[in-house]
Amino acid sequence: MPIDYQAAREDLVRSLRAEIREERLLAAFAQVPRERFVPPELQRYAYDDRPLPIGHGQTISQPLMVAIMTQALELRGDEKVLEVGTGSGYQAALLSLLAREVVSVERIAELAEAAARRLQELGYANVRVFVAGTGLGWPQEAPYDAITVTAGAPDVPTSLVDQLAMGGRMVVPVGGRRLQQLVRVTRSERGVTMERLGECRFVPLIAPEEGWPEWEASDNGAAPWP
Repeated sequence: MPIDYQAAREDLVRSLRAEIREERLLAAFAQVPRERFVPPELQRYAYDDRPLPIGHGQTISQPLMVAIMTQALELRGDEKVLEVGTGSGYQAALLSLLAREVVSVERIAELAEAAARRLQELGYANVRVFVAGTGLGWPQEAPYDAITVTAGAPDVPTSLVDQLAMGGRMVVPVGGRRLQQLVRVTRSERGVTMERLGECRFVPLIAPEEGWPEWEASDNGAAPWP
């Protein structure tokens, strides 16, 4: 029997309402087809509220966590947003409906290429995907009004703080390889403020200076399957 993905999306949005109040964000979840961002053999699980593997040791994040992170960015619709860690492109698709422009970087070229192709096919024209360089983010197009980081860093990366515009917000998981705190960073003329938003669990942020070295993060503690 074919899966009714539209009904599944509506059920997901109803479940998100228990913790998410931003109507524009909920409307984006109702519109973006998550089943197109997971491997075909896992599409029947696309609207379960849990992470799913997408290959290369990476996952598509739990929908509730994506919603919490995105809501914390407080997007109004006119922002330029940087996403660090494209993955499947799902969060980039959501961000594209909430912001003016999305720049997304992914260190794994195969994932970046697949996500860019998928986003283009689905019509998310205000998203550009790049293969990450040696540093974090995409400084050549800074500053950004908002930054979301979809992998866990040992500390708040200063190079990403530097890419924030004044008044900009960044949401980043910070902590160990297996468990982190979700932190919202706000940059203003008075300095940088940080707010803890709760525990989370992400794959490690791989970077030579402000992330985890690839050899150390190989046992990355990603959510197991099934």
